[in-house]
Amino acid sequence: MLILNNTNSQPPTFLLTGIPGLRAAQVWISIPFCLLYVIALSGNSMILLVILREHSLHEPMYYFLSMLSVTDLSLSLCTLSTTLGVLWFEAREINLNACIAQMFFLHGFTFMESGVLLAMAFDRFVAICDPLRYTTILTNARIAQIGIIVLIRNVAVMLPVVLFVKRLSFCRSLVLSHSYCYHVDLIQLSCTDNRINSILGLFALFSTTGFDCPCILLSYVLIIRSVLSIASSEERQKAFNTCISHISAVAIFYIPLISLSLVHRYGRSAPAFVHTIMANVFLLIPPVLNPIIYSVKTKQIRKAIIKVFNQKQSRI
Repeated sequence: MLILNNTNSQPPTFLLTGIPGLRAAQVWISIPFCLLYVIALSGNSMILLVILREHSLHEPMYYFLSMLSVTDLSLSLCTLSTTLGVLWFEAREINLNACIAQMFFLHGFTFMESGVLLAMAFDRFVAICDPLRYTTILTNARIAQIGIIVLIRNVAVMLPVVLFVKRLSFCRSLVLSHSYCYHVDLIQLSCTDNRINSILGLFALFSTTGFDCPCILLSYVLIIRSVLSIASSEERQKAFNTCISHISAVAIFYIPLISLSLVHRYGRSAPAFVHTIMANVFLLIPPVLNPIIYSVKTKQIRKAIIKVFNQKQSRI
């Protein structure tokens, strides 16, 4: 068996996989995927546009929402070229350096979304549990600091993962099981010992989403306790309504992530195309649904979007 060491001048080339067993129908399957990408890119761009243009939305809650939209945009762009390239043009080849770069940004932005959701949970906690100090606690400078901390954390956990992947040697069988580069998928093709890579991958997962998820749950336990102490049922409902959009965003991020992990672990008898489609859909669900949820459930965002469309129509 030929062993390819990536320290050579010529890095190995991997083959991405479209939809296993449905190769003849890939062009048709690509149509809904293309529509999902269009919705994700246009929806998140619209959210960013209205927050940027409307001074009434220059508040902590909407600053965090803009961070979420930037993350969702970046996450969609990470896989757009390779996924549609494989489905449309059978452009399956990707060299190791490009694969590692995609893996870094793909996992990095996934972890970043988890961190932003935690920051948004903290925003809702302060707004409901300590409303009088809301603006003094979440100043513009502190919001910027939170964003920088989330970014630095992601870079810090992903750099060792990338550096140790660079040290691996690969065999002739270089076929990946997705239309993008995934850490677990990549290290399984290694001919050398990859235990350190597996440990680093698990550490990255548990130090980001594994830390964020319990903290989000804790924040909502405290929020519910605070809301239930409010005497007026109308005020309680109003307080809960401010959290619906964020709870939905948390659910559509973590539920597919957990479901995908369970399918990979216990659903090995399922056809290969089921795993592949679920993996692609998981990456697209949050970027597609987040702007829709916030547009429908947040009155200020909805009004701002309608205002932008009205202004465009008046210019025509």
